[in-house]
Amino acid sequence: MGPCRITKKAKEGVCGATVDTIAARNLLRSLLGGGAAHSDHGREIVHALALAAEGTSSAYKIRGPEKLRKLAEEYGLAIDGRGDEEIARELADLLLVEFGKQKGTLANVRRAPQQQQKNWAAVNVTPRGVDREIVTGMHMTHIGVDNDPEHLLMGAVRAALADGWGGSMIATDVSDILFGQPRPLRSRVNLGVLKEDEVNLIVHGHEPTLSDVIVAAAQDPELLAQARAQGAKGINLAGICCTANEILMRHGVPVAGNFLQQELAVMTGVVDVMLVDVQCVFPAVTELQKCFHTKVISTSTKAKFPGATHIEFHEEKAMETAQAIIRLAIENFTHRDPAKVNIPSAQEPLVAGFTTEVVFEILGGRYRPSFRPLNDGIQTGRLRGVAGVVGCNNPKFPHDEYHLAMVKELIRNDVLVLQTGCSAIACAKAGLLAPEAAEKHAGRGLREICGAVGMPAVLHVGSCVDNSRILTACTELVKEGGIGDSIDKLPVAGAAPEWMSEKAISIGMYVVASGIFTVVNPALPILGSRYVEELLTKTFEKHFGATWAFEEDPIKAAHLMIDHIDRKRADLGLPLPMYEVPYAPKTEQNDVKAS
Repeated sequence: MGPCRITKKAKEGVCGATVDTIAARNLLRSLLGGGAAHSDHGREIVHALALAAEGTSSAYKIRGPEKLRKLAEEYGLAIDGRGDEEIARELADLLLVEFGKQKGTLANVRRAPQQQQKNWAAVNVTPRGVDREIVTGMHMTHIGVDNDPEHLLMGAVRAALADGWGGSMIATDVSDILFGQPRPLRSRVNLGVLKEDEVNLIVHGHEPTLSDVIVAAAQDPELLAQARAQGAKGINLAGICCTANEILMRHGVPVAGNFLQQELAVMTGVVDVMLVDVQCVFPAVTELQKCFHTKVISTSTKAKFPGATHIEFHEEKAMETAQAIIRLAIENFTHRDPAKVNIPSAQEPLVAGFTTEVVFEILGGRYRPSFRPLNDGIQTGRLRGVAGVVGCNNPKFPHDEYHLAMVKELIRNDVLVLQTGCSAIACAKAGLLAPEAAEKHAGRGLREICGAVGMPAVLHVGSCVDNSRILTACTELVKEGGIGDSIDKLPVAGAAPEWMSEKAISIGMYVVASGIFTVVNPALPILGSRYVEELLTKTFEKHFGATWAFEEDPIKAAHLMIDHIDRKRADLGLPLPMYEVPYAPKTEQNDVKAS
């Protein structure tokens, strides 16, 4: 009896499950995998916070005390007369409860605008405990349980919201406490950041609990002396995927590349160790290492790779583990084959580290931080709107091209772009994350705003879990006022132009459910059911004020986003763009045609 497949031979399975049920059930199962990955990441970060509070690991300190106290106050914890460690201990206990919560709803739901909270309550999707939603969703998809397609999709929404406003948001907040709040900084990106005359260690994966410690260990004078003794001039760290984004935005560590470059990095012949933890790691890299001297070292208790050297990571011994791994890289430096060394020269400068708090200060100044200038820019038409372009690389499409085409089309039409994950790395490699790129690629209105404050037209806001920063930024736009009293009223849109992972399904679902119209490519795997497709692309508007859209062409997808932004501007009574734009508002285009 299975697995359930949609075929042309029958309208339903032997058990009676329809095409619509099968499509909705499969989508929910995939989404749960993505939500579990992000939320498990969050739980690990909170465990590390508890260790820092208890002082049981020398590697972890409270490096973001302002964020700690701000969060503690938000959650109703006492802060007056208490030390950071005491506050952190109580905060860690509170946040761990959020994962296994059995009564009530997630605390972070209170952060959302009132209209979003009402929308969720009306269709019973307000997220409860993070783990509870994952388990409930898995139960719903078991044979003979939930067979109502719309009800299955509402289960998907609730689990996704538990990820976005729960596990992922917790991961972002606690990372800022543990590793420090990111600030704008300059770095470099692409395979040219690897160095022939230094020990090269690449961190790859998603969890910063070890990679952040690796950054500190690589500066150890004793280890640097060992590297020089082996003939290396130093120890060079670089990143792949979201671990790269984590240590980029806090330490300026250069990025070797995104998802589809992990094998290419090994093929340079100079990677002495590729250190992997969880998520988005190709099993193929352990086979590829046999062709070169590279050692792939796995570290997670959740992920082993046949052929890799496994050094299990435990936070209590973080520094010792980091030092041992660097020693292996130093030793392996001597095994390089000079005939196989081939480092591409390509690299680009970038600026990263634009959190919600940073944008406050950049726009409003240190003494009067505010989103007011951003809202004013949107109200006057100098800035058309804001778009979040996020997600993966997908080998079905030419590498990075869909990200680049979409983002360039958005910014030349005066839409400010926020980015995370592999999409951010893609645009960084094209030079779009440098402030200078605004002058070349942005429309006049966006160019004026970027020039006034010295920021890029494309803002790097972090790793995949940091998509929660986009939610909090939208919430601040609502609080500031003048451009809508709920997220679904804002002139904003989202996109994942090359998505491929289950995490992207969860991200897209919580973004849509939070009121942000979202375009993805490829289409979600539900097109065998017209009913489920209509639920996602039409009916969701009634529930959440936003829908999904599927469009392969990145320019057409960008235009769908701009059309949506323009409709929201019109609904708010905002003027047309202040300056001439290549893709004019539909009303203006119609006037031209009519004349």
